[in-house]
Amino acid sequence: MAEIKSFRGLRYSEKAGEIGTLCCPPYDIISKDEREQFLATNPYNIIRLELPAALSDNPDLDVYGTAGQFLRDWLGKGILKNDDEESIYVYEMEFEIAGIDAKKSVTGFVCLVKIEEFSKGIVLPHEETLSKAKTDRFNLMKATNCNFSQIYSLFKDDSGDIDSLLSEAKKAAPNSAFTDRDGVTHKLWVVTDDSLIKKIVTLFGDKKIYIADGHHRYETALNYRNYFKESGKSSEENTADYVPMTLVSMEHKGLVVFPTHRIVRDLSEYRQSEIISKCEEYFDITSDLNREKAESALDEAYKNGEKAFVLYGGGQNYIFLKLKNPDIMRDFMPEASAALRGLDVSVLHTLVLERIFGIDKENMANQVNLTYTKIPDEAIAAVDGGSANCCFLLNPTRVDEIGGVAAAGEKMPQKSTYFYPKLTTGLVMNQIIK
Repeated sequence: MAEIKSFRGLRYSEKAGEIGTLCCPPYDIISKDEREQFLATNPYNIIRLELPAALSDNPDLDVYGTAGQFLRDWLGKGILKNDDEESIYVYEMEFEIAGIDAKKSVTGFVCLVKIEEFSKGIVLPHEETLSKAKTDRFNLMKATNCNFSQIYSLFKDDSGDIDSLLSEAKKAAPNSAFTDRDGVTHKLWVVTDDSLIKKIVTLFGDKKIYIADGHHRYETALNYRNYFKESGKSSEENTADYVPMTLVSMEHKGLVVFPTHRIVRDLSEYRQSEIISKCEEYFDITSDLNREKAESALDEAYKNGEKAFVLYGGGQNYIFLKLKNPDIMRDFMPEASAALRGLDVSVLHTLVLERIFGIDKENMANQVNLTYTKIPDEAIAAVDGGSANCCFLLNPTRVDEIGGVAAAGEKMPQKSTYFYPKLTTGLVMNQIIK
């Protein structure tokens, strides 16, 4: 099963400034303008290392080499320092969600996880990945020999024993804390207690890991490990065989997964009446809904475990589609597990986008006619503004559905989940070669 261990994390020193000015969201949701704003706040912001591809418009600039030089410079100046003791890092995010009065929080811990091929069934993915992102991350790792962010992963903790140990560690004041621009409060506790660390490592001895967010980074770490060994650089003095993860219990009440909505664009022909007519074979359809009633129907379907989504093609006419018979998915996905066939996103992609719209998997992967957003207003505005033919509003994928697909050794379509909040980057890092 999964092998985890403590490590001497790389963290900012007091020389760098306030921790809230040094961290940033994940690299793949930051625009170039936002990057410049982070750097204007603090020139030592981690985004200078984590997102070097936005350093310059000059195609001849070695942005990855430049990031490596910044890292070496900051280490030399004491801006970044490795902790003196092997540690695990308890990490909490406290946040609010629109429409919910009470604050929520989710707690996990950061450690190193031994890298394993997916085929071993120890670390399990659930989503497809894109090659371009993996190439970028690999070039950065080669130039810096460092992990600047963690992979967000889940594990089963039916007994709650690990969460209880994390709660004990949280009784002390956090070593770092700040509230980000989205109102999410991030707290980090450095845990050096050897007995507590050993208890967590022992409890983890029979567990598998389910990647929630960070598939690109895990596959990159796997490629880097292989590259490292093939280059003859492998030794016991580095952590190339491991990757840092934030591990959260699947049973944690604070886990939140948002849906990722689909925007359909640039179709040469789009006749909504014909689309609806073809959908009638598979779906019960309710037309002429306003947005409030459509979203209410979607919520009700989620509560009842029904497979449904909303089609919006403009004109304030929202169309609710509910799958008549889930068993029909066996005919179209005969090789897939019940877990994968039962996803709302599988129903949408297989019966509607592929079969009716003619948008195949390669088209989806390259985002030729399909783009994604977690913000329903953005999807609707794209249709109303004329840049999209239509959009589909979905319910979120459940955490147990994610685990079921991963356990079956399968992968969901890209952008099937959006875990919220996103982990911050910069609280603790892993220097592979010290």
